[in-house]
Amino acid sequence: MGFEPLTLLPGPLVGVEWLACNVNHVVVLDASIAPHLAHDRHIPGARRFDIDSEFSDPASALPHTMPGAAQLQEQLRAIGINEASTVVVYDAAGIYSAPRAWWMLKAAGLERVAVLDGGLPAWEGAGQAVDQGPAGYDGAAGDVVVRLDADAFVDADHVAAVLGGEGDAVVLDARSRERFAGSAPEPREGLRAGHMAGSANLPFAELVRDGRMASVPELRRAFEESAPGVVLGRRGLITSCGSGVTASVLALAAELAGEPRVAVYDGSWADWGREDPEGARPIQTGA
Repeated sequence: MGFEPLTLLPGPLVGVEWLACNVNHVVVLDASIAPHLAHDRHIPGARRFDIDSEFSDPASALPHTMPGAAQLQEQLRAIGINEASTVVVYDAAGIYSAPRAWWMLKAAGLERVAVLDGGLPAWEGAGQAVDQGPAGYDGAAGDVVVRLDADAFVDADHVAAVLGGEGDAVVLDARSRERFAGSAPEPREGLRAGHMAGSANLPFAELVRDGRMASVPELRRAFEESAPGVVLGRRGLITSCGSGVTASVLALAAELAGEPRVAVYDGSWADWGREDPEGARPIQTGA
């Protein structure tokens, strides 16, 4: 039995069948990034949400950081986002960079935003049609007004304060266990190996099953087993990763698991792990 077209999202994650039934009633955004970007095909009607370009702060030396309100509003209007838009974001990897776009849109004040579970691979795997060429948009400008949530993203000073005992939150790192321990090199040049002292590790890949998010019970169990003191609903979470992309996978998983207090460390290890001769942030290696 199929779905009837809906005006409200069923939650922060939607399936292929739901989107197929509602694709003409929502704005679909392709938030794929390298190395998963598919230039040759996209979900019909999808518009490009380029985290590495228009939707990144040009003044920052760090990769794909959150732009300011004025730039974000300008770019969202340029792809036709309205105050009343319902938005579904996907990526070509399944679950990878789409949650970053989802988190940015939520931080901008949009209330009706979801991620397509399984992304483009799930869409194609279900036999749904695709359009050839890259996603784009040449329609009318939107009217969205960006109202930034100041608590959605945090910086290194805030994270350092939390790790030093201020506030009531746990810092979770979404990188692989090898990168967290410092036994595997960082893919970006100029970064030290290891992790923030006092942070815990919950690799985003352990929350994904064949490109789709794990079940809610599995997500809850993964969070509560990730570190001592992680009790969903009692302590906030700050998520980190290599640069702030897969940290948003943890943010999506936390919302699905029922944790209302989440922030993403924008810049993440690309910021904290820098070899700064004027005062590098403290790190440690090992599990």
